[in-house]
Amino acid sequence: MSYIGKTPTVGNFIKLDDISTSSTNSYTLQHNSVNFSPESANHMLVSLNGVIQAPNTSYSVSGSTITFLPSSGTLSSSDSIDFIMVYGNVLDVGVASTVSDASITKAKMNLISDSSSAGLTIKGDGGSENGTIALNCSSNSHAVKISSPSHASGQSYEMILPTTNITAGKFLKVDSVSGSGATGVGQLSFADAGGGIEEVDRWVMSSQTYSNNDYLTAGWSRHLTLTGAPHGTGLSESSGVFSFPSTGVYKMDFQTYFWNNAGTRGYLGVDVRGTNDNFSSNDQRISLGYTHTSVAQDHSGLFMSWLIDVTNTSNNKFKLLYNGSNTGGFYFTYLNSVKLMET
Repeated sequence: MSYIGKTPTVGNFIKLDDISTSSTNSYTLQHNSVNFSPESANHMLVSLNGVIQAPNTSYSVSGSTITFLPSSGTLSSSDSIDFIMVYGNVLDVGVASTVSDASITKAKMNLISDSSSAGLTIKGDGGSENGTIALNCSSNSHAVKISSPSHASGQSYEMILPTTNITAGKFLKVDSVSGSGATGVGQLSFADAGGGIEEVDRWVMSSQTYSNNDYLTAGWSRHLTLTGAPHGTGLSESSGVFSFPSTGVYKMDFQTYFWNNAGTRGYLGVDVRGTNDNFSSNDQRISLGYTHTSVAQDHSGLFMSWLIDVTNTSNNKFKLLYNGSNTGGFYFTYLNSVKLMET
């Protein structure tokens, strides 16, 4: 393009910080107290003791270090580095110039994140359009986009990608959050997808006799015959207290065959007790079932089903309490567990 008059001057012109000399020839180049690396010595204008220095002859540059090559030997504190100017790097342009399409290559972009700012910020238009990243196809005729939430949502959260290897059949899940609200920082993890049942388990209890208000603590074992339990990790049991392998919503089924071996009339039942603090202080009923017996030595059956939302595997547990008017025997007792969904 032609101009009438003087051609505009453009470029990334920088005057580097002053340097005090000492008994060395090498010094660190800085701009605003930050180390600065020129493109080459040929992009610089250096004055030493009032004399302009010849690049690569009187001085050399390596990264952010300039080394003077005086014929006299070593500089001293009596020497003076008057100024060091940097007149742009390859493809550097001034504020007033226009960058040609595709003129800045990825090798020339130096995107560095620090504690106060991101390495790359995609801005909105100041109106209704949010910051958006478009990922083009190989022919650049189609694109998928990732956009920020709207301004009205007030969100400034951060998502950190998983620290484990990528695995097929998983999905991204927020595993933990530091901070809270709109500025929370979420650590993502690869979690099991919801396309199938993750956890199935079955436990049986051998023939046991209990008195009223006894917890069912003895005789439990995993039912391996025919069922192949567990599918997944399965429950764990200690003295009748059952724990879960992972968080989520579980459906529990309990089935037993009762024998009333004392008294002529009465009831036999099971009280399901749950906790959210490992039975430290919290003990709540989450299900209850009874069956009536009319005569001594009577037989009856009981089936119960309940849901439990496990949010903490260390604290969310359950146990079973026998509640009956007489001593009762438990035969053919089964406890089934199925994990329905993640939470």
